[in-house]
Amino acid sequence: MFNNYKFLSPKSIYYGLGSLEVYFNKAFNIGKKALIVTDNVMVEKGYVDKLLNILKKQNINQYIFNEIDSEPTDIHVQKGIQSFNNYDCDFLIALGGGSPIDTAKAISVMINNPGNINDYMGIGKIIKKGSPLIAIPTTAGTGSEATQFTIITDTENQVKMLIGSEYLVPDVAIDDSIFTVSLPPQITAATGVDALTHAVEAYTSIKNQPITDIFALSAIKRINQYLKRAWLDGDDKEARSEMMLAALEAGLAFSNSSVTIVHGMSRPVGALFHIPHGISNAVLLPACMEFAISGVPDRFAKVAETMGANTNNLSPIAAARQAVFLIKKLCQEVKIPTIAGLGIKKEDFLDKLEKMASDAMKSGSPNNTFRKPTKEDIIDIYKRSL
Repeated sequence: MFNNYKFLSPKSIYYGLGSLEVYFNKAFNIGKKALIVTDNVMVEKGYVDKLLNILKKQNINQYIFNEIDSEPTDIHVQKGIQSFNNYDCDFLIALGGGSPIDTAKAISVMINNPGNINDYMGIGKIIKKGSPLIAIPTTAGTGSEATQFTIITDTENQVKMLIGSEYLVPDVAIDDSIFTVSLPPQITAATGVDALTHAVEAYTSIKNQPITDIFALSAIKRINQYLKRAWLDGDDKEARSEMMLAALEAGLAFSNSSVTIVHGMSRPVGALFHIPHGISNAVLLPACMEFAISGVPDRFAKVAETMGANTNNLSPIAAARQAVFLIKKLCQEVKIPTIAGLGIKKEDFLDKLEKMASDAMKSGSPNNTFRKPTKEDIIDIYKRSL
């Protein structure tokens, strides 16, 4: 069978140590006044000052919007739009983890589209391209700097909205691993397993395609090799650089393939219990894989092989189980907690199972899994993740 595909990516991607200065010193030509979307941690670490010093050398004016100290919400987006307009900005720079980048993507499109961000939940609903956006990640995890998706919480309904559009892909992605050197081990682990989730889901999605397969398997191989090193020694620049590249690869993969059951289930956990997106993905990944492997065992077997398993003389399903074993092992080694380990009370979690399962199914992501889950399957996986 001959198929055709579409592959989206930023117009330009700069990656490697020092790529931030390379871009602004040699290639910048987007605008004159930037809204910098970031958080207070980036200010405290001096990363915002580093960016400001580079911008000043290029005579670029800026206004700092640093209110994104939690998962992004529709309220953050509205405040950001007001700041962009009040200060006559003509482009955006997102500096931080997935939350500032997702917020900036939403602000960007809402500058040129009517209504509010809640009107665009779903795929392909955004009408026009937004204001130009440069995305600079400071964690090796979300891949948001390269994707056509943003996740914004609808605060009134306590739902994490998945919004997808080619207009959400940033114009420029700058993956400079110098920003990840100071990440603490627990964030290194959570964001690293988040990237692993993206790669595994992209490869095992019903929407996989040849180019995304290449990026997904490369990301899985890098993460398996370098995550534990980065977790053990934050100053390991090789490991940090490889993890940043892996997160970028995984982002490109799932943006053009899709996520599956893990993301569908993790968004309700984040919305109801205020758990960061990467962590909620990480705690659900092993149990979701256990459910999904029978739907496409040959692809999960390839994941196992990519992670170094010897799958010779094993049946496809036995080889697929090796992938689950190796990912569980990696999660344990970098101390990914259970749901109970996140401080969520068991009775509270069980009380919300019906809503979480319903919201997960409504998101559409579980339907991208080769083995289609029912609502009852989703509830069972939640229980096994406690």
